[in-house]
This record gives sequence, C-alpha cells and structure tokens, in this order.
Amino acid sequence: MPDYFNLQGSVRKAPHSPSRDTTRQRIKFSDDRVCKSHLLNCCPHDVLSGTRMDLGECLKVHDLALRADYEIASKEQDFFFELDAMDHLQSFIADCDRRTEVAKKRLAETQEEISAEVAAKAERVHELNEEIGKLLAKVEQLGAEGNVEESQKVMDEVEKARAKKREAEEVYRNSMPASSFQQQKLRVCEVCSAYLGLHDNDRRLADHFGGKLHLGFIEIREKLEELKRVVAEKQEKRNQERLKRREEREREEREKLRRSRSHSKNPKRSRSREHRRHRSRSMSRERKRRTRSKSREKRHRHRSRSSSRSRSRSHQRSGHSSRDRSRERSRRRSSKERFRDQDLASRDRDRNSRDRSPRDRDRKDKKRSYESANGRSEDRRSSEEREAGEI
Repeated sequence: MPDYFNLQGSVRKAPHSPSRDTTRQRIKFSDDRVCKSHLLNCCPHDVLSGTRMDLGECLKVHDLALRADYEIASKEQDFFFELDAMDHLQSFIADCDRRTEVAKKRLAETQEEISAEVAAKAERVHELNEEIGKLLAKVEQLGAEGNVEESQKVMDEVEKARAKKREAEEVYRNSMPASSFQQQKLRVCEVCSAYLGLHDNDRRLADHFGGKLHLGFIEIREKLEELKRVVAEKQEKRNQERLKRREEREREEREKLRRSRSHSKNPKRSRSREHRRHRSRSMSRERKRRTRSKSREKRHRHRSRSSSRSRSRSHQRSGHSSRDRSRERSRRRSSKERFRDQDLASRDRDRNSRDRSPRDRDRKDKKRSYESANGRSEDRRSSEEREAGEI
C-alpha cells in the first residue's frame, strides 16, 4: 500500500484524491493554471521525478485526463501550446547550462592547470569514456527487450571503443608525470551537468549514461529541439498566411484604385453617371417645384374666392352709394333751376312793371305767380318721377 505520509508526518495528496478530481472538473485544459508542458508530456517535473535532481511537484495542475482531453481537441483545432512548453523547457535548460558553467569554473580553480596539449589528450579519453558508457546503456536496453543479436553487435562496438580508450590513456600517461596522472581528473557532463572521472570504470560509465537522470536530460533537450522546430514551422505558416492576407488586401486596394482611375479616364461613363445624377436631381427639383406650384394654386384659388366675394360686396355697396349720389345731384340741379327760373321771372316782372300800367302789372303778377306755382309743382312731379325711374 502506498505511503502518503512523509517523515515529518504531513499528509501528501494522493494521485486520485477528491481535491484533484474536483479541480479537474472545475477547470479545462486551456486554463492558465494547467501545465502546458504536462499536456505535451515533456514537463521536467515528470521527467526527472525520482532522480538526483528531482524538482518536486509542479506549481501548475497536472492531470492525465486533461492531457487526454487536449489530445482529442488538438486534432480539430490548433491551440499552439507548443510555444508555452518551449518557453518552459528553455528556461529549465538555461538554468541547467548555468550550473554546468559554474561547475566547470569550480573544477578549473581546484585542479592543477595543464597544458593545452595534455588537456586535448585528456578530452579524448573523456570522449571515449562517454562513447563506451552510451554503448553499454544501449546493450542493457536491448537485452531487456530480448534483442540478443543487436546487443551482441553493440558489445563488439564496445570492445573496439575500449581498445581506443586504452591507447588514448597510454598517450595521456606518457605526457603526464606519474604523480599527476594518478590524480583523479573530473569532467562535467554537458548534458546533465554531473561530474565524470577520467579513470571511471565501465560500470560507472554505464550507470551514468544509462541512468534516468542523463536520459531524462537527453529527452528534455530533444523535446526542446522538436518544439523549436514545430514552433518555427507554425510561425512561418502563420506569417505566410498573414502575408497572404496582406497581399490580398493590397490587391483589392489596387483593384479599387484601378477601377476608380478607369472611371475617371472614361469620360462617357463619367458623363453618363453625371447625367444620371443631374437628371435625378432635376427630377427631384421638378417634383418639389410642382408641389410648391400646386400649393400656390390652392392658396391663389382660396384668395381669389375670398377677393371675389369681397369685390361683390364692395360693388353692391358702391352701387347703393352711386344711386344716392345721383339723387343728391338731381336734387341740387332742380333747386338751382328753380332759383334761376325765379330770378328770371322776377326780372321779367320788373321789366313789365316798368312798361305797363299798374293794373296790368297786377294782372301779370298774378299770372306769373300762378305759373310759377304751377312750375314748382311740375318740377316737383318731374323730380319725383325721375327718382321713381331711377329706383
């Protein structure tokens, strides 16, 4: 039964604890809290687990169910999580390379300095040791898989490498004093930053180069190179698509510009278009003018009707006033004629009185008075008849 308690007695979370299940149900694989390197199966916390450089538990969520969801969804859509995983692995490898450089400087300070020629001979011995260690690790792997023939071929290569190593060690021993040659010369592994001895035996080399730590770093570095290649290809593809869209937009703009220039160069088309515009404008103006004229005609008719009514009323009033004025003039004319007749009659009477005797004068006066009276009555009758005729 697995033990979920550490030495201090604190409880560790089980791989399938309820809290992990609730977390998986609460978030999706695209959440920022999920480790994208874990989704791509290259997180250093998983690869180096149980080695000398165990990094412990990752700060982000690791869940195999989320990885399965991502693998299914990535077949239909590209989420481009390779970029996040690449940044994560680059940061880890850069930190490992810094540790390697620090270890190299420390060795250079502690070990005796040797000439460049001797250092090259020692480097040749280290290279052969690394080759032998890798071959032995491969032999063990093939033997575990049951591939005996391939493992025997690899063992033959191991024997050839050992012979080369013995020759390189002999050359290196002849170039160094006996006291210095017996001193252990260390070398830092460029892959995992572990220390390697110049005089390590085959078992030590096989354990190192076939161990989980060294193979884990090889896996991480290979995965980083693969992610760099994939990211570069995807970025190139996106750049090409972006460039293609930009070219299409530029082509459309050039086409629009060419069309506008062709329209401007073709006067008939531009004139016809301008004529249509002018015609539409004139038609709209004519409609507006017609509507205004109709409204004016309506207003004019209304005004003419009202003015005719007022004129008829004023004509009636003027007719009555003209009749009154004609009556007044006729009255004034008749009165003036009467005064004139009276004046003439008086003058005749004076003349006759001077010529005739008083008796005749009296008789004539009576006659004149009678005639004048009769004339007044006739004048009155004539004026009344005229008035009645006018009426």
